[in-house]
Amino acid sequence: MSGLRLREFDLDRDYDAVVALWEAAPGVHVGNSDTREALALKLTRDPDLFLVATISDRVVGAVLGGFDGRRGMVYHLAVDSAHHRQKIATALMDELERRLLAKGCPKAYLLVIPDNANALAFYQQRGWSAEPLTFMSKRLT
Repeated sequence: MSGLRLREFDLDRDYDAVVALWEAAPGVHVGNSDTREALALKLTRDPDLFLVATISDRVVGAVLGGFDGRRGMVYHLAVDSAHHRQKIATALMDELERRLLAKGCPKAYLLVIPDNANALAFYQQRGWSAEPLTFMSKRLT
């Protein structure tokens, strides 16, 4: 896509635009771990895995990834609806996966809401597969 630029997320510059993007995206749930403070903490670990896509300096896509030294994780991927079907999500995921591999990450995970057919199809086309797991969580705060 002409004019598309990928770069690392900058908290002061990008926070509001990225959260608005996530809030507008079907299947992305913005929660306590997406506050400015929580993302500032996240950036102390692996800031190179939080990417934004821009066109003319406007944020049109973002992906938040992580690597704990054993497995990678994709937390949020979203593209502005006005820019769907322009390969922006593909570019973000290609770069995130490249960076995870460069860190020595052998396998990555992501979660998709079961009724988000577009997301499921997108990831399956990229070679991701469903795992027979039961997802569990516990709030520690």
